[in-house]
Amino acid sequence: MKVILFGATGMVGQGVLRECLRDASVERVLAVGRTSTGQTHPKLRKLVRKDLFEIAPAAELQGYDACLFCLGVSSAGMPEADYTRLTYDLTLAWAQAMARINPAMTFVYVSGVGTGGKSMWARVKGRTESALLALFPSAYMIRLGVLLPMHGETSKTRWTRIGYAVFRPFLPLVRAFAPDAVISTEELGRAMLRAVRDGAPRRVLEMRDLHALAAARPG
Repeated sequence: MKVILFGATGMVGQGVLRECLRDASVERVLAVGRTSTGQTHPKLRKLVRKDLFEIAPAAELQGYDACLFCLGVSSAGMPEADYTRLTYDLTLAWAQAMARINPAMTFVYVSGVGTGGKSMWARVKGRTESALLALFPSAYMIRLGVLLPMHGETSKTRWTRIGYAVFRPFLPLVRAFAPDAVISTEELGRAMLRAVRDGAPRRVLEMRDLHALAAARPG
């Protein structure tokens, strides 16, 4: 299995990249982002784009079975037009390019719990999910809740880093009382790869679905 990974330097992407490199079924990973991952590995290839709206030529995106799209920005203080451009427009620009090359590829998009709701970010994410589900016959939307970093994964957003520094010690307790609210970076990566490799029971995956996929034995 060969995968394209977007956002490998963010907290979600760092965890997913680690699981990709550890998974024997993954032969190659192409990490696409604004900056390099800073890692070297025989499986890992890097595609750095300072301007991510500069879509790569088809030749660089051919031969991959799946795309794991972990790239995202915080909506805090951002006008809807700007958030739409960096969420809906950017995601669909790459997705449409990859669909033209390989419409049968599996596209896994990291969204969030509450997507499709009335808040600005939820509406934009909901539109993005709907467009991706229509574009790829094999697509899974990841409705991510609270993420528990296991191997030093950190956010690139300052306020998120501060929040995790304060609340990180309490996350295991939260998980004990509300197990479906929290998922570790290890579990998330395993769940995404299992959805690609073995499929999933539904196309929009909530936290309980992700836990089940992470715990399932390989098919």
